[in-house]
Amino acid sequence: MYLKRLALGIALAGLAATAQARVVCTVLADAATGSILHSKGDCATRVTPASTFKMAISLMGYDAGFLQDEHTPALPYKEGYVDWREEWKQTTDAQRWMKLSVVWFSQQVTQTLGEKSVQHYVDTFNYGNRDMRGDPGEHNGLTAAWLNSSLKISPLEQIEFQRKIANRSLPVSAHAYDMTDRITLQDQRPDGWELHAKIGGAGGNGWYVGRANKDGRTILFARLIHDDQPQDTPSGYRARDEFLPEMPGLLNKFK
Repeated sequence: MYLKRLALGIALAGLAATAQARVVCTVLADAATGSILHSKGDCATRVTPASTFKMAISLMGYDAGFLQDEHTPALPYKEGYVDWREEWKQTTDAQRWMKLSVVWFSQQVTQTLGEKSVQHYVDTFNYGNRDMRGDPGEHNGLTAAWLNSSLKISPLEQIEFQRKIANRSLPVSAHAYDMTDRITLQDQRPDGWELHAKIGGAGGNGWYVGRANKDGRTILFARLIHDDQPQDTPSGYRARDEFLPEMPGLLNKFK
């Protein structure tokens, strides 16, 4: 039921609309101290994490040994997998998964790990509301909980999770951190900031979440937007593209 709803939502996102996205929250924090450097908007209300949950899935998958490096395993696309985008209908490895946000690859990782293991990781990570049940009566927690379903997280909780990654304070292997860092590397900006981040979008919510490193300083960030009407471009991409021009001014205040 959920997958049909989300597929319909993505189809509608292709329709033109005149309404603009509303910025719900922008928050930045210092990774070393946890102090909030900038906060604007409602940063405490929980919404779906959507594809930003891939960062957590990556840590799980590498820690458990199912994911090995950027290219192993390479999983073949199969009929019946979620294939809302044409580029998802290809053999996919971890690097491609993270770059193109391939939903079915996430689902293969979580289903391979199993319900008990995934719930244990989510509880240990203290990730949002930790609710991996999925849609009521659908038994789809391992395939849909993070996609506009039961799992919710606030921007401030996203910041706290990013801080745990930055400080390597989660109980996962060094390899899990190293590989997650590699596949979430976004950009080396002209001003010297290195970004590790992930976009995500579902249910009208769009995320851009991660951290910026420069000269031994790490700043955590989360931008959340919300669409009241469908837009031409998916919300996660717009959350990122609208926030990136603002980043230098914000980051360089705290370097």
